[in-house]
Amino acid sequence: MNFIVFDLEWNQSPEGKKYSNRRLPFEIIEIGAVKLNERKETVDTFHRLIKPQVYSWIHNSIREVIHVNYKDLETGTPFPQAVREFIEWCGDDWYFCTWGNQDVMELQRNMKYYELLYLLPGPVAYYDIQKLFSACFEDGESRRSLEYAIDFLGIKKGEDFHRAFADAFYTAKVLTFMENKKILPFYSLDVYQNPKNRKEEIRISYPTYDKFISREFSSRERTIKDREVSSTKCPVCHKPAKRKIRWFMNNSKIYYSVSNCQEHGYIIGKIRIRKTEEGLYFAIKTLKPASIEEAEEIRVKRESLRLKKQLKRRSEKEL
Repeated sequence: MNFIVFDLEWNQSPEGKKYSNRRLPFEIIEIGAVKLNERKETVDTFHRLIKPQVYSWIHNSIREVIHVNYKDLETGTPFPQAVREFIEWCGDDWYFCTWGNQDVMELQRNMKYYELLYLLPGPVAYYDIQKLFSACFEDGESRRSLEYAIDFLGIKKGEDFHRAFADAFYTAKVLTFMENKKILPFYSLDVYQNPKNRKEEIRISYPTYDKFISREFSSRERTIKDREVSSTKCPVCHKPAKRKIRWFMNNSKIYYSVSNCQEHGYIIGKIRIRKTEEGLYFAIKTLKPASIEEAEEIRVKRESLRLKKQLKRRSEKEL
């Protein structure tokens, strides 16, 4: 198995969001990648500048960050050709690796625009090196910049950041500091190509939590009311866990719950509901073992929201 460590740079409407193409708000203008084998040795590299087709000029903020001139891009490779070459270069047995979770999604969105998504069937599994850096070297919650990680690990800096190949090169260097046994079980799954029906629904058991990705529904309300979406099972023994705090939505539009497994204790549930480009909805649910203190934090959060709603209703009645 090879690690395909890649990075993308993209452009957006230079005239602002109002004039953005809804189907392609971010147009890829550069692909850079490094191929590592199982021993994390570099075996090949890939780099393409992309000739823009959607936006006729570079947004000022993009140009300031990546220092690419539009004239350089005019002699670039058209995206359909470049992405075909990239997928072919990847080979047969590989995992994507990126710094953060945006690049895999934007790659697919650009491929969909050119009707090439069949070249990369989804959902796409990948390793989020930014997330794994936090898990391996910090608290597992922080999300650091790539340059911070390079400095933290004492990696020598040469090329400027914010160019596709340089960032892919640096991300690959960070990956070499991570032990396979610590990172391989913790792959991420990009759901741009989300499950469409019950048969395609996804269930993953990670070492520390379970994840469920539902099929599509016509509304947010139908999604959260689905029996499988709202069910709570212990991520350790996978038996049904008794609900102690029913699903409720906080201010960030995330649903939380607390359940209890007789054998393994408290479980915190979290549901995020995503909306597809076609206007349908699906759920991403995680179930994770929790301490008494963590379960109490959820209870306090629910009570705080309940009191705020009561005060709001009272103030509305007084008006």
